[in-house]
Amino acid sequence: MSQAAAPPASSHQDPSSDQAAAGRSGTASLEDDGLFAACQASLAAAEALGAAARRAVAAKVAPEGRIDPALLEVEQFAAHGYAWQATYIVALRETLNWAERLRQEGTLGRLETLILRAGFGEYLAQLAGGIAISQVEIARPADLGVPESALAAFTEHPAVRALAAKGNEAAIRQEIALALAEGHFGNSGLDETEAMIAEQFAKIADSHAEAAHRWHLDDALIPLEVVDQLAELGVFGLSIPEEWGGLGMGKTAMCVVTEALSRGYIGLGSLGTRSEIAAELIRLGGSEAQKAKWLPRLASGEILPTAVFTEPNTGSDLGSLRTRARRDGAVYRISGNKTWITHAARSDVMTLLARTNPEETGYRGLSMFIAEKPRGSDTDPFPAKGMTGGEIEVLGYRGMKEYELAFDDFEVPAENLLGEIEGEGFKQLMATFESARIQTAARAVGVAQNALELGLDYARDRKQFGKAILAFPRVAGKLAWMAVETMLARQLTLFAAREKDSERRCDIEAGMAKLLAARVAWANADNALQIHGGNGYALEYRISRVLCDARILNVFEGAAEIQANVIARGLLSPGRN
Repeated sequence: MSQAAAPPASSHQDPSSDQAAAGRSGTASLEDDGLFAACQASLAAAEALGAAARRAVAAKVAPEGRIDPALLEVEQFAAHGYAWQATYIVALRETLNWAERLRQEGTLGRLETLILRAGFGEYLAQLAGGIAISQVEIARPADLGVPESALAAFTEHPAVRALAAKGNEAAIRQEIALALAEGHFGNSGLDETEAMIAEQFAKIADSHAEAAHRWHLDDALIPLEVVDQLAELGVFGLSIPEEWGGLGMGKTAMCVVTEALSRGYIGLGSLGTRSEIAAELIRLGGSEAQKAKWLPRLASGEILPTAVFTEPNTGSDLGSLRTRARRDGAVYRISGNKTWITHAARSDVMTLLARTNPEETGYRGLSMFIAEKPRGSDTDPFPAKGMTGGEIEVLGYRGMKEYELAFDDFEVPAENLLGEIEGEGFKQLMATFESARIQTAARAVGVAQNALELGLDYARDRKQFGKAILAFPRVAGKLAWMAVETMLARQLTLFAAREKDSERRCDIEAGMAKLLAARVAWANADNALQIHGGNGYALEYRISRVLCDARILNVFEGAAEIQANVIARGLLSPGRN
């Protein structure tokens, strides 16, 4: 059984008989133990709804037991709606697990209880009535083919009915907003070491927050002294094993650091992304000699890498890559075009995906290279022979810049073929997707938190009609829900990271975390700008930058549609139900 379809953790599987009865009757107060009983019961009801949806969607796209790609495309809306439904259910499960851990530790406070209540109330209502999978698309149970009887069993369940009606009511949102006004956002549930790391990097992010806005306005690269500061703190070697010069702290610590830095500026949180991808590729797919040569230098920040995968007109269709790597004695000669390459000019090495076997179509002819290049300058960004490039001007996410690259007999030593075996490139890249998507989800959570805090600060300071606009219910309600959904996305992201650290397959969970967190970041940024009113549209206000930065999160590391497709395929494949 996949983690996405798993029952709740044992910490909340066995409520007392009184709690269970309260969940069934729906008559108990949504407070204290009654709330936990209602959440446990409604989660079980949501999982039953999810099982009915899986059967219905599987009948559409896999009538013979295995997914038919043509049918999956025809029924894309239903399949993607199911992916979102499953994501909601896992987010609820992990949020309940989070609250249970806090309760057992004696650290569950009123705010965390309200977050749990509001999160369940809102997501249960959306599971019944429809989930916004984009601004113009609502996926309803009927769209998935859920039988009316299964939907009725869910919506008429007393615990579901009670939470959907009262869980996220206006009075609850108002109480959450009052806590936010006092500077409280809820206990994230980190352990002592993780909390110390988060605090340390939050201070670093805060120290650069004002300058980061200038970098954005000037469309400037993050200064090298900031890169060096992060390198000294071990950001580039967080998850590289100690034997190769890293800190060996795992993906959960990586998430904590990434969120904290991204809360100040997405570029700070993203500086480690390329090192994370390159190190993961080399650690998992490289030869021992390649690991010894490259991993310590990546960990120390001595060299800055960039990922060179995407090509014009291919996007996520990596099987259509045309960039050619031709063996010529002791070197490979690379020719072709790449696009959307982040931090390309300043980087020292590229993880470059190219086709070594032109006779093989699709993925099997692809190979990965560790391609060295000289670091560029403002006047000569691409001084390497056989390589040229030009900047792509973008709305946000500017601190590392984006580029188009062209290669014409660009030389890579044959010894730099990753793993020293041709045709393994796509498989090697696939092995890194879980980590990359978890890291992107953490960036999104940081951006979401940043937007929440900017909106809150403005709402406290801005006076209209004789009082702070935070006093108006719809402003307070927006901020309250932003805090709730940010916590849901955070707990889902940390869950995926912990699964990865436990060496369990988590492609579905990583995709879910990225899917939800990216949407939350955009929603928070949009709503925080709305709270700013006209001022939010002014470049001088940071929220204008955060809005631009947030938008890309739904696109890179797999667009939301691709992410939903991956999740649906995983959940609907034999052996994953």
